[in-house]
Amino acid sequence: MEKTNRVLLVDGMALLFRSFYATAMSGYFMINSKGVPTNAIHGFVKHLFTAVNTFKPTHVVCCWDMGSTTYRTELFPDYKANRGEPPVELIPQFDLVKEVVKELDIPNVGLERFEADDCIGTLAKELSQHSEVLILTGDHDILQLLEEHVSVIILKKGYGNYAVYNEELFYSEKGITPTQMIDLKALMGDSSDNYPGVKGIGEKTAIRLLQTHGTIEGILDNISSLTKSQRQKIENDLDMLHLCRDLATINCQVDVCCTMEEAILNIDLSKMGKKFEELELKNLDKILDL
Repeated sequence: MEKTNRVLLVDGMALLFRSFYATAMSGYFMINSKGVPTNAIHGFVKHLFTAVNTFKPTHVVCCWDMGSTTYRTELFPDYKANRGEPPVELIPQFDLVKEVVKELDIPNVGLERFEADDCIGTLAKELSQHSEVLILTGDHDILQLLEEHVSVIILKKGYGNYAVYNEELFYSEKGITPTQMIDLKALMGDSSDNYPGVKGIGEKTAIRLLQTHGTIEGILDNISSLTKSQRQKIENDLDMLHLCRDLATINCQVDVCCTMEEAILNIDLSKMGKKFEELELKNLDKILDL
């Protein structure tokens, strides 16, 4: 049955960081007359409005990380420890972008000790019961959330360029299901999130093992059928394998909620205009096709 509501869940940090680095590399920070950089906010709004124009959601929610300390860093202190401090020009834009989102009457959702992904996962599970859910991000980790009424829009270079994934496209590209992606990352690790997986097991081997045995449990139940080298690697790193699966799993049961009423897309153009004027964000209202 076709679902009439279409909810766009926005990965706020993914859009903000992408927008910042798109212009920061050339030293263009769009400093306004108050001395505040706005390049990330400007790009964020442009990405958001372009997606709204393209996918025509009836509802929009924006999810955020709430600091670098999470239950994952408690489990594994090296989690994301390879990432430096955010650039000084980006720091004031973290709070300001949320003010902009608020003035667009779009809910800002985030929870201490959890990542935006966990909030997105929880809302996607809940809202997909009665609505079509689209997740806007640049982060491929979120592809594990794909299911019948949940699609993932991956931002590509520029504005309005997307790879739109459903379960079928993911399977045809990867040869595994979206939920198997969690075990894939547990086996091969993730250098961007800084966890190792099983030393010596790469993506191709991990995919082959999952295609044959289904899950990590299936692999362990059939460990005697693996090559001596594979068996040794997995046995040597068994604890790390289980830990990495916990790190890779998006938690879809965190304590966040957002009602459909709160999320309905209803932008007040005068409120939006005042905020844009205050921050000196130019030409953005022209993109919004409401």
